[in-house]
Parts: sequence; C-alpha cells; structure tokens
Amino acid sequence: MNAPKAKKIKKILEIHGDTRVDDYFWMNERENPEVTEYLNAENTYCDLMMKDTEAFQQQLFDEMKARYKEDDQSLPYFFNKYWYIVRFEKGKEYPIFSRKFQTLENEEEILLDVNILAEGEKFFEVGSVAVSPDNRLMSFSSDNIGRRIYTISFKNLETDEVFGDQITNTTGKAVWANDNKHVFYTRKDENLRAFQIYRHELGTDCENDVLVFHEEDETFDVSLFKTKSLEYIFIASSSSVSDEMRFIPANDVSAEWTVVQPRTDDLEYSVEHYEDEFYIITNADGATNFKIVKTKVSTPGIENWVEVIPHRKETLLEGFEIFKDYLVLEERTEGLLHIKIIENHTGNSHYLKFSDPTYTAYIGLNLEFDTTKLRFGYTSLTKPNSTIEYDMKEETTQVLKQHEVLGGNFFTENYISERVWAPSRDGKNSIPISIVYHKDTKKSPETPLLIYGYGSYGHTVDASFSNVRLSILDRGFIYAIAHIRGGEYLGREWYENGKMLQKKNTFYDFIDAAKYLIAENYTSEKHLYAMGGSAGGLLMGAVINYEPQLFNGIVAQVPFVDVVTTMLDETIPLTTGEFDEWGNPKKKKYYDYMKSYSPYDNVEAKNYPNMLITTGLHDSQVQYWEPAKWTAKLRELKTDDNLLLFKTDMSAGHGGASGRFESLKEDALEYAFILKLENKIDGK
Repeated sequence: MNAPKAKKIKKILEIHGDTRVDDYFWMNERENPEVTEYLNAENTYCDLMMKDTEAFQQQLFDEMKARYKEDDQSLPYFFNKYWYIVRFEKGKEYPIFSRKFQTLENEEEILLDVNILAEGEKFFEVGSVAVSPDNRLMSFSSDNIGRRIYTISFKNLETDEVFGDQITNTTGKAVWANDNKHVFYTRKDENLRAFQIYRHELGTDCENDVLVFHEEDETFDVSLFKTKSLEYIFIASSSSVSDEMRFIPANDVSAEWTVVQPRTDDLEYSVEHYEDEFYIITNADGATNFKIVKTKVSTPGIENWVEVIPHRKETLLEGFEIFKDYLVLEERTEGLLHIKIIENHTGNSHYLKFSDPTYTAYIGLNLEFDTTKLRFGYTSLTKPNSTIEYDMKEETTQVLKQHEVLGGNFFTENYISERVWAPSRDGKNSIPISIVYHKDTKKSPETPLLIYGYGSYGHTVDASFSNVRLSILDRGFIYAIAHIRGGEYLGREWYENGKMLQKKNTFYDFIDAAKYLIAENYTSEKHLYAMGGSAGGLLMGAVINYEPQLFNGIVAQVPFVDVVTTMLDETIPLTTGEFDEWGNPKKKKYYDYMKSYSPYDNVEAKNYPNMLITTGLHDSQVQYWEPAKWTAKLRELKTDDNLLLFKTDMSAGHGGASGRFESLKEDALEYAFILKLENKIDGK
C-alpha cells in the first residue's frame, strides 16, 4: 500500500502584506466526508506499516497492564464524618467511588460506579464528584465525547435516585453552598472558554439558573473553588498573566460578590482563608518568584496586604497549605522541589529531607485544619509514587501507601537516576536534564535514548516514576527529561525566557540538551529519539525543522503545529486566552516571529526522521486538523524513505482513550514504533 496522498485545494492567507498558501486548509471541515476518508486512510496505512509489530504491541500492552494492581484502591481519606475511597475491580476499566461512615470497618456505600455509566460508550470520563455539606446529596459530571464538555447530574445518596436536573456544557466542577440546595458551576462558550458562573437550585428547571458572573474579556477564563475552611466560595477570573478573585460567604448564596483586588496587567494572585484573614500567594511588587501576604477578610485590597513570606530570587514559591499551628510551603530551588514547615507561633522552620538526585515532592490532600499531620506525595524516576504522612510536631514520617509494581521484575535498586546540566548555546545558561536507565545499560554511541520535552505555559515536567516506562528501560533504553525554558523548573524567569518573542529558546534548549547527551556518550544520532505532546508536539515539529538529522525518530502526540493559522482564528478554542503565551499574530512582530518557527509553515523539501504523529478527532485543545495538515505537507515535501505514520483516535480527545487500561494501547503503539526502529520488536 502506498502512503495516502491528500488532495490539495489552494487557500491563500494574507495579513500584514504577507501571503501564505495552505493547500490543506480544507481539512478543518469536520463534517466533510473526504476529511474522514483521509483520516481513515492514514489509520489504515499506519496499521499496515506497523503490522509486523502487532503481536509485540500486545506483548507490551500485557506487560504494562500486568504491572498494575487491577483491584487497587486509593488511600482512604476522612472528611466530614466519612472515609472516602476510589477503587477499581479486576477486569473493569473505570473507577468506583465509595465511602464508609466514621470507621473503615463499616459497610461500604457506593456513590458512583462509573463502569455502569460507561456501558455502551466508546469514550466516558467523570470530571468531578462532590458531596453536599450534609452528606445527603451528590453532584457528578461526565463527558462521553472526549471534548472536555461535561454534563452535571445530581443524586440523592439516601435513596440512590438520580434527579432530573442535568446541566450541560460545563467545565464539570460544581461547588456546593452550605445550604445543601444550591450549587455554583461554570459554563463554556462556543469556543470552549469557561466564561460564565451560574447558580442552580436543586429541583428547579436549569433554564431558570441564575447568572452570577460573566467574564467578557476573551483573554480570561473563570473557575470556582471553596476555601479549605468551607466558609467562602470564590470565582477566579484568570489570564496567563493576570488574576481577579471575588468571593461570597458559603452560607449566603445571595450575597454581593466582593473583589479581592481588581485585575491589573501582570498581577497574579490566588487566595486561601484562615480565621479572619486571607492568605495570598502573589507576584505583586516585582515578586517574580512569588511571595505570600495576608490581609483581613473585611479589607482584602492590595493596599492592605502584609508580607508573610518574602520574595526570594533563588527560590520559586509554588504553593502553600495552612494548618491551625503550621504553614507549609512548596518551594523550588535549582529545579528541585522542597517542602518547608513553619510553626506559626514561634516562626521556627525546617525542611523535609529527600535523597534522590532528581525527584518530585508535593503537598497532598490536606482538608483538616486542626492537625499536626501533613500528607505529601513523593516519587522519583526510580521510586513509585508514595503518599506519606508527616507529623509536623514530632517530625516523624510514615508511608501510608506506595504504588505497587506487580510482576516481580521491578526492584528500585536495579535502576539509576542522574541529573546533569547541558550548556546552552547562549553561553549564559545550563539546561537541567533528568536521566534514568537500568543498571545493566551501558552508555555508548550504540545505546538508544528517548528524550522527552514540553517547555510551555510555565508547566514543569518533574522527574516521576512511570510503570509504562519500564518497558523501554528494561530493553536497554536510557530515558531523559529536558527541563527546557518555557517551563518553570528554574523559576519564573525560566518560563518568561521561553515564551512570546523568546519562544525559540525552548527549541534551542532541547536541541542543545540532545547534543550534550551525544557528546557525553550517552547515545548517538542513529539511536536518539524524541517525544512530546500538545505544546510539546510543537517542540517536536520545530526541532526537526531545525535539525532533522539529530534524531532517528520522533513521536509527536496531539501536536500544536499550525501556530500562525490557529492563533489568527479566534473561533478556535483557547486561542484568545493564549495571546500572553504566544503573542497575538494580528500584531506584525508576533506574526513574523511565529511564522519563523511554526512547524507547519516551515516544512521543507529535505530529509526528516522517522515519525509517528497522533491525534484525537474530538480534541478540544489542539484540533485534529493541525497534525492532519502537517502530515499531508510532510508527505508532499520530505525527500527521505523514513516512516511517517499518522494515527487518529476517532473516539477520543486531547487526553487520549478513556478507561484505566485502554490508554496503554497508545503507549504500546508508541513504544513499538521506537523499538521497531531499533530492531528490538522481539523484546530482546
């Protein structure tokens, strides 16, 4: 079978006196049967070219699945008289939400069996589950398309009756007022922007729901939350670089909403409540890496903010947790996360101690105020995720639950992790790289290495454990994460230097990290592979345009590759809200810069590495036509005989397949593609 050849329909796009020709623009016609025909043809071609790996893909899937405990359950958490548990049953794909009254010895009450709800559905996902303050009622949300548009439903937990109230087109989250009969929720507009907050009274027609807030600025979206104290409900209106928060008492749904601090360009903040004060993490007054302030609930404006934790140039303050007698900080210094305990009354402080060279540590779920116990999570490239309880008074630690890796072949001591620093081309920075490999794997030009990257939105890809990853580590691969600019691994400036008109630093850092690993004898160009998804897929597209010879193969998952056209189209979900990340191409300087790196606009007649590109037909973040057009253009222009495969999940969205294990088939395909290129499909 020959590779599919998409038809060309010339589309001229003009702005700023510049003309672009897009021969595959027609692929954005979702209902056009020719689009479906092309996607199906690419799927058929992908299946054919990977047919020699079918048995191997099944082998990979089986071994990945076998590492998971099928009848696993979450660590029970006690809140408002009940222990809450999420569990899985053997042979079933979806979770069961349950609770037990007062003690774990009491009879289980099933709140929601998602396996029943998902029957007959090709895709099904529960967005959130929330129980009313009096424990009698529950809201839950579901999406059966994969486009992250949720319908909120309600259930009487005493009778198991599901009410007729169904609220459509929401973000999925519902926040209960303390009167047990009102909930607040967020609606999406036609571009999937969260833009309105409504109040619903149970038992009434949803058509009569009350609009309490409408965000008219298209660069902002809105969200809801209830404070840890359960005393206030907040509406957060946020853009990439600005926040505005308003609140009411959770006991009074008809109260006037009070704004904490009106929105100001480049002022970010978020709020938590304790006693008669709000604690606020903010970048106000030049606090690039954020600081913590507090203010009286009655006088929340910035003029009344009093500093609690000052800004530190060398440390990024990522979050905090308030207890009756302690303040807990989540910090990042030189890329590594730290948890700091501060005693409120004395000011005495200490840090939790972690030993791995690269790891992830984070504050867990802590709903209790009056306790000395802190729950936190810890994982590294060689250690499965653990939930740990730390007694802040006694300074003692207890592991409550560690993720089990079944199969008998995994032992932490068999794997080695490192963190190295690659010099950047500007001579001013060093790029951190987290690395893991089996102790029997030797570094050499013949050693295969998979390097992963993201580098956008300030999102940091930390070093954490992966069950799935063992399938390539045990086959002699080295795995690396490049902590490139555009993320916040080295603080807020690390992010600022990888966005807008400095976006190319993200791509250069990834290339420089890859070249460093080659120079240090970890691998060679013939055995180097790269992977990234969404904005990380943009990264993949950019680096292979710059240095296609550097990689033997890449995997681009749901890639954002048609940057200019997408950012010019404000009808596409997320576009307007991301002008502060990429720039607005309606302004010429941003247009010119975007066009200079946009993967789709810069495909040339030259050799490219082997490539596997994936997408979901219902993707709400990156529309399916971006990778489809990119694939078609690559097929037209590339001058090599390397594999170019494009796979569309016709029933999923940005997050891939639903279900606990179904997504492992996607992992198996991606790993089989890479291992095929290494002639390792026999598993040796």
